[in-house]
Amino acid sequence: MTTYAIGDLQGCYDVLARLLEHIRFDPSRDHLWFCGDLVNRGGQSLETLKLVHSLRERSTVVLGNHDMSLLAIAHRSEADQHKVNPDLHRVLFAPERDELIGWLKHQKLLHVDPSLGFAMVHAGLSPKWTLKMAQARAAEVERILQGEQAGRYLKAMYGNQPGWSPKLGGTDRFRAIVNIFTRMRYCTPNGRIGFEEKGRPGTQQPGFYPWFSVPGHAPRELPIVCGHWSTLGLFMGLGVYAIDTGAIWGGTLTALELGPEPRVHAVPGRSGAGARVKD
Repeated sequence: MTTYAIGDLQGCYDVLARLLEHIRFDPSRDHLWFCGDLVNRGGQSLETLKLVHSLRERSTVVLGNHDMSLLAIAHRSEADQHKVNPDLHRVLFAPERDELIGWLKHQKLLHVDPSLGFAMVHAGLSPKWTLKMAQARAAEVERILQGEQAGRYLKAMYGNQPGWSPKLGGTDRFRAIVNIFTRMRYCTPNGRIGFEEKGRPGTQQPGFYPWFSVPGHAPRELPIVCGHWSTLGLFMGLGVYAIDTGAIWGGTLTALELGPEPRVHAVPGRSGAGARVKD
């Protein structure tokens, strides 16, 4: 069995199909890890979700910021749902909508596989968190998403404040945890996220560090696969495998073959897209 971790899809169904063909993915023996941001921008979010959902017995998914936004929108009024962009609109008003949204709500924020020797998150981890601590925080959010109060918490999800503190409670705690797992690129040594810092290392303001190289960060038991940071590109070092290589922006879609010596596979991304980055 081979396990491949795949970078941000962002609704690029055709690109994903090419990548699966390129790696000769065999659902009878192989397994896929998806780093989040399955949807939005690519114009094929419905097809992408349906494909990943169809592979659910052979895949592991962590939620990205765009996936969380889709869940939040799905809990709004029907009138508000009609106002979203056409790509997400097709998901929200598809015949399969309830099945796909229900499945998405049951995906993880953090996946840890000691036997394989890797962990996976969409964006990053707080510098003070060990993997064990991060698993506990991720489980808090996962329980909320799968519970009756999901809509109330998702409505309050948006915002850059407060920063993480173990003393937080309620929707503030939910928001702070979600921001770390799905939006972090840079932070300070005390864990304050630089939300406006989105470029390559060296472009950030003084005092901010890539989340994986913050001085004095807690030891992490396993290497971590992540996405979210297209301007960083493919990065393998410091215990991190960052594999968002900007498929939506005309870069590539990357599959990392996980093992003692990880191997990189990639196919061209969506054509005609300008190189830029947003949350």
